[in-house]
Amino acid sequence: MEYTQLGRTGLKVSRLVLGTMNFGPQTDEADSHAIMDAALDAGINFFDTANVYGWGENKGRTESIIGNWFAKGGGRREKTVIATKVYGNMGPDGAPVWPNHDKLSAVNIRRAVDASLRRLRTDYIDLYQFHHIDRATPFEEIWQAIDVLVQQGKILYVGSSNFPGYKIAQANEAAARRAGTIGLVSEQCLYNLYERRAEMEVIPAARDYGLGVIPWSPLHGGLLGGIIKKEVQGGRRASGRAADTLKNPAARAQVQAYEDLLDKHGLEPGEVALAWLLTRPGITGPIVGPRTAGQLESALRAAELELSDDLLAGLDEIFPGPGPSPEAFAW
Repeated sequence: MEYTQLGRTGLKVSRLVLGTMNFGPQTDEADSHAIMDAALDAGINFFDTANVYGWGENKGRTESIIGNWFAKGGGRREKTVIATKVYGNMGPDGAPVWPNHDKLSAVNIRRAVDASLRRLRTDYIDLYQFHHIDRATPFEEIWQAIDVLVQQGKILYVGSSNFPGYKIAQANEAAARRAGTIGLVSEQCLYNLYERRAEMEVIPAARDYGLGVIPWSPLHGGLLGGIIKKEVQGGRRASGRAADTLKNPAARAQVQAYEDLLDKHGLEPGEVALAWLLTRPGITGPIVGPRTAGQLESALRAAELELSDDLLAGLDEIFPGPGPSPEAFAW
């Protein structure tokens, strides 16, 4: 496993990030623990979660599964860089949100950190991420709350998720006005071969401010994992983001061309989609969210895969990026 610095920090993290969103809803606790053990054995030290994972009436369940795994000992906590997130309402879906129980007010950040620490059964969080922008809370208030938590030793670094480029700039300019505040060190965004809009503003802003970029949904909900071939063979059918995309005939033709290209090269689509992200400038590592041990093994193979210049050019031809900003939209 290769490692890299997380943005401009001294923190070393693996080039693959273990996503845990399926732990609880899709994968039971025993299998989740086995996957985390296998990931650690393979050298993956960067695990990503969120306080709302578990979903529905089970929000927080995923953090609890990870906490129970840490509690087994064996150096699990010490070897793991744990990243979690704050923003969402922790009440059951559809229930009224009690004031100050979501988003990024100082009071909710303080409450949410303590709750995540209890569930994770640890006394500190390596990377605490803002799951979304909060238009109602000024960054001065957010950073004041974060500074206290850093001083208390409850969190070490702070990152963002789903931030547009201008919010990354606003956040770090506000941090720069505060002595001792390091600001955002990472951004977790939707980015993959099919969805490349992050190249216009988000990734350039992240690179200019020294943030590592952590792509989520690297297979675009399964779209880039050989979904058409699987459907033809009677396997897993597309759902969610992938199904919505395939309703568009032009998009379906793109995905078919992608699968045909990789079939000629004798390569697995999902592994190539991950390997492509590892070639992109500024990318720390994509989040892989295995439901099974087999899916983790596939992701590990992707980390060893080298893509030829010819293949990279073919991928760009099928899924062209937006081009540099501002030329992509201005000229």
